[in-house]
Amino acid sequence: MKPFGFAPIAAAALSGALFASSVTATTAQSIVIKGSHFFYENGTEFFLRGVAYQPAVASSSTASFTDPLADEAGCTRDVPLMKELGTNVIRVYAINASLDHSACMQLLQDNGIYVFQDLSNPDTSINRDSPSWDTTLYSEYAAVVDAMANYTNVIGFFAGNEVSNSPNNTDASAFVKAAVRDMKEYISTKNYRSIGVGYATNDDANIRINLAHYFNCGDAADAIDFWGYNIYSWCGDSSYTESGYDQRTLEFANYSVPAFFAEYGCNSVTPRPFTEVQAIYGSNMTNVWSGGIVYEWFQETNSYGLVSVNTAASSSASKLSDFTSLSAQLAKATPSSTASSAYSVTNTVAQACPTVGSDWAASSNLPPKANAELCSCMVASLGCKANTGLSGNETSALFSTVCGLDSNACAGVSANATSGVYGAYSMCTSYQMLSFAMDQYYQSQSSASTACDFSGNAQVQSGSKSSSCSSLLAQAGTAGTGTVTAAPTGTGSSSGSSSSGSSTTTSKSSAGAVVVPRFDMGLLQMGAYAVVAGMAGAGMILL
Repeated sequence: MKPFGFAPIAAAALSGALFASSVTATTAQSIVIKGSHFFYENGTEFFLRGVAYQPAVASSSTASFTDPLADEAGCTRDVPLMKELGTNVIRVYAINASLDHSACMQLLQDNGIYVFQDLSNPDTSINRDSPSWDTTLYSEYAAVVDAMANYTNVIGFFAGNEVSNSPNNTDASAFVKAAVRDMKEYISTKNYRSIGVGYATNDDANIRINLAHYFNCGDAADAIDFWGYNIYSWCGDSSYTESGYDQRTLEFANYSVPAFFAEYGCNSVTPRPFTEVQAIYGSNMTNVWSGGIVYEWFQETNSYGLVSVNTAASSSASKLSDFTSLSAQLAKATPSSTASSAYSVTNTVAQACPTVGSDWAASSNLPPKANAELCSCMVASLGCKANTGLSGNETSALFSTVCGLDSNACAGVSANATSGVYGAYSMCTSYQMLSFAMDQYYQSQSSASTACDFSGNAQVQSGSKSSSCSSLLAQAGTAGTGTVTAAPTGTGSSSGSSSSGSSTTTSKSSAGAVVVPRFDMGLLQMGAYAVVAGMAGAGMILL
């Protein structure tokens, strides 16, 4: 729901023990996953008492988002209030990986507060309308991992948020699941501690079951480590049954990874009474759900805020009535806990992958790993390549030309999430993919010089293959239709922990249009797709 655009116990003493932060600057414990539950390293079960933490960008600003974890003054203002509220988790939707987050992360850790961090941002995310998973996204997501992985109070990363939100865009889920797979592999390859990668879904009745099954099905290396549910069905003084919480709990009773509410807090009744808190942490739900994250900390035009920040003096924040009611409800919550040592994991079987049909368009066969080394090797090996500096419109037109001349030339860069057929180079940049398609046509014309011109937009080169490239290119095959199994060797595009940058706002991208070739239902569709910067106060975050 975050409004960026694109495409958002039985006694009080025991309750206090379960909800205690148990963390100081010197004794921070990582949160670990066992079966479908979270635990502190010492074996105490961990329930999320979270709040979404992402300020809107001022309407007068040219920035697309503000990084709250790089704002030490803001964290100094807000974290004591979070502790007063009873918060032990925040969810942050977007950060700038090049900035320094150490002060805020230390302050959060000192107060027993953990973080779920989304990997994308309004400028860099998977677009449900023209989805792709490519080396650019990989680099940006990996940079966020690099910036946050060494903070022990980071629980996990969201690889997407409400990307597929209706039956007609469920194909996008294949690309998000590929992001999950690659980021899990990246965390392992970098020898970081075990940090989960998950997904946050909306509550659409037509696709919610298929979504939950799809991200959990298949090889565990490809599947999510936790499931976040953005749900707003409990409004005012609703009930466990009237809200549908009972049905959602039944649906996840045998889910093999932790599930929790990644957003909740309907505001059709104000001030919000937050009576759902007693259900979320009550006996009907705690065997299945691991708590939840309230939407949201900052008061904005949508009126979901718990506090209001004085714009004239940003060092000041006022508690709103929703803060008071939520605090009271959390104080009364009494979840029944199971120690890790006493917990036997029984729900070990993954869900079955949904069948592709009229209401589900994502094959269980995922897009290829985003491998920048492979793409670079490919371009270096070509006899014909595109000129650099082409605009988005020029690239789009050239794709139409070359693929129209010979559709086979584009097989190696095609992507069809419904059939599950992907070219080995479909995860490369648009320039690299265009170069491959041009070279395929050039080769089909016996390397005639006139076949590598394209109105002066291509050039002949002496292709070469280094020894390190030979194996990768052999796996891809001459037509680019093979399967490359080698893990990417690239890293994130920036490193946050050592940056001296100070600006917490990130400017809107000026890179222009992103052009991708798509082969949907067997037909080539070309187009330029602009990455639209987020607009505070409108739409839902799709990161």
